[in-house]
Amino acid sequence: MSDRTRNTGPMLASPRCGAKIRSGGSCRSPAVRGKRRCRMHGGAPGSGAPRGNQNARKHGLFTRDAIAGRRQIQALLGDARKFLQAMK
Repeated sequence: MSDRTRNTGPMLASPRCGAKIRSGGSCRSPAVRGKRRCRMHGGAPGSGAPRGNQNARKHGLFTRDAIAGRRQIQALLGDARKFLQAMK
């Protein structure tokens, strides 16, 4: 062992990752320079989706128009069931 003291101040003062880990806490590894996550949680170069990712586009299943259309169809089906019950 050497008698030198290590200067760990800058390392301890660096921003931390903060990603949620399996135990429920947050990751305390140092974040990659210029990013908010460590190398294990998405801060590595080349990680993440490319800009303008076409695979991440929305499908429109939960738009206001789609939800309103489904509600309208459900109402029509309910009316049809009531009509059929009344005819019996």
